[in-house]
Amino acid sequence: MKAENLYHTGIVVDDLEATMQWLAEVAGYTWTDVVSVDQQAVTPDGEVTIPMKMVYSGAEPRLELLQTVPGTVWMPADSGVHHLGYWSDDVESDLATLESNGMAVEVKPYNPDGSGTLLWAYAKGRTGPRIELVSRGMQPFIAYWWESAAANGD
Repeated sequence: MKAENLYHTGIVVDDLEATMQWLAEVAGYTWTDVVSVDQQAVTPDGEVTIPMKMVYSGAEPRLELLQTVPGTVWMPADSGVHHLGYWSDDVESDLATLESNGMAVEVKPYNPDGSGTLLWAYAKGRTGPRIELVSRGMQPFIAYWWESAAANGD
């Protein structure tokens, strides 16, 4: 993992739309389209389906806002920062490096194409925010999503 691969800061919020509006008013943020998806993932307790709702800021440095999902890792963090998201060329290998440095895997969804590759993963250590590793293979999809911010006024 390299510092230059950091591309967003994730913040979990109880009211996604109100937070988007507030950040638009106080800081001039514009937002991508809101995406809602039932994400299949693996946790230490087994396979789960997580109803996710999220949005990215149109401007860099990017913010990712995620709706609270009770009973999951998607709960507001005490620090306000839920995770730092890094691009990864090999999520499995980078995740192993995080684990060897004392971080625990919280959730990791596999690509639904049956390839067995990870799309992204969260790991949490004893201190600091979570680390999210996102496959660079998702970069074109996420870049396309970011373009929706321009259509929304950015």
